[in-house]
Amino acid sequence: MNFYILTLFPEMVMDGLRTSIIGRAAETGLLHLEAINIRDYSDNKHHKVDDYPYGGGAGMLMQAQPVYGAYQSVIERIGRKPRCIYATPQGRAFTQKDAKDFAQEPDLILLCGHYEGIDERVLEEVATDYISIGDYVLTGGELPAMVMVDAISRMVPGVLGNQESGSFESFEGNLLEYPQYSRPEEWHGKKVPDVLLSGHHKNIETWRRQQSILRTKERRPDLLAQAGLTAKEQEWLKGV
Repeated sequence: MNFYILTLFPEMVMDGLRTSIIGRAAETGLLHLEAINIRDYSDNKHHKVDDYPYGGGAGMLMQAQPVYGAYQSVIERIGRKPRCIYATPQGRAFTQKDAKDFAQEPDLILLCGHYEGIDERVLEEVATDYISIGDYVLTGGELPAMVMVDAISRMVPGVLGNQESGSFESFEGNLLEYPQYSRPEEWHGKKVPDVLLSGHHKNIETWRRQQSILRTKERRPDLLAQAGLTAKEQEWLKGV
């Protein structure tokens, strides 16, 4: 899968993505990660990419032409117009479902805004998806883009060493992940639950499912309505 990140800070993006699982996947060719510097496409001799917004207001706005030039440089190379994600607080909330959806794409462009945003005219030309990673404002789109690349990459076949890791984790089936334990069996007076030491796989599966339901009820009750609990599970949950 190919990621093209349009940014004013390519070093920031690439330094963050060249590590851990994502970095290893890029080294083996499962992922292609590329940051395109929007400043390189400015027609200003000082590589200026921002100007005052028409109508007044605080701050500066990224101009249309440098953004469009960076976008077109990708299109000309790959020969098609892929989905282009614009990271913005005005977008819909990014979810695990989105990560799975975007992971089906062979190519993705992620556009990182800065200052007070980007000239609306170029967004109308290039952006296909307006995505937010939360109801707060950051100084730029680089961190949201890196978050999305990480989440999407995990859904690309082969990126995770153990494919089950991508299938059984938080938000799968709208349930949070169950608690997990490793050696030693007792630490600070706290013991690993007996069921996990039993070797009884069906009981372990049932326990994990119940713990996921309980944890979701405690920490993200808003997700339970979409979790598809069975009638038996709903009755059990009322009694705990």
